[in-house]
Amino acid sequence: MHLFEILVIAHVIAGTTGLVAFWIPIGSRKGAQTHRKWGRIACYGFMIAGALAIAMALLSLYGPEERIPSVTDRALFDGLFGWMMLYLGLLTIGFADYGLAVVKHGRNRSALRAPRYQFVMVAVIVSAVWCGIYGFGIGEVLMMAVAALGIVAMALQERFIWRAEVDRQDYVGEHFRALIGMGISAYTAFMSVGLIRWVPEEVFNPLIWAGPSVVGVGLIIHFTLQTKQRRASRA
Repeated sequence: MHLFEILVIAHVIAGTTGLVAFWIPIGSRKGAQTHRKWGRIACYGFMIAGALAIAMALLSLYGPEERIPSVTDRALFDGLFGWMMLYLGLLTIGFADYGLAVVKHGRNRSALRAPRYQFVMVAVIVSAVWCGIYGFGIGEVLMMAVAALGIVAMALQERFIWRAEVDRQDYVGEHFRALIGMGISAYTAFMSVGLIRWVPEEVFNPLIWAGPSVVGVGLIIHFTLQTKQRRASRA
């Protein structure tokens, strides 16, 4: 068995763990033990899957073997299964890392300004910029769109971290937006590995790739409105 195949199997195991566990904290009472336990499992599963996606992306770009020979456009292959997968792996790790950190340090935002957290977000932004540039070069709108999503998300996180004043409960919104973003990037990355094996004729269908973003943004809007209603009722 080749190294790439081992990575794929490990990626699927870790990713499936995260994909299943992801929905339990969404459906459970926020802050409860079930929410915290399964939220951590989802985060760690996605972070491992993200690290393995980065390794697979590097092997696809620089490994000695030609991956997925059915894709004859190798520039497009390098873009989607190399640079975009590498970026999505970093984005998934970045979202999960921030989603956990903002709960731990949400009321002490100076801790989030430490190099340990800033390095992760900068790595995501750099990979997103290159993903967008490469996508522009080959005329692939999908790569540019997902790159823009990550840049905007990291900018919003940095805005929360560096703002002079925030509400005491603002970290809660940051937490669920980051972890729903984690789910979006993880589901999108999962498609880049699994979709071509299940339905190869639909692998470049933008409607399928946009699905996780549509669901995720819908959840973000739902929870944002729910939080605002709770604040209004408390006031």
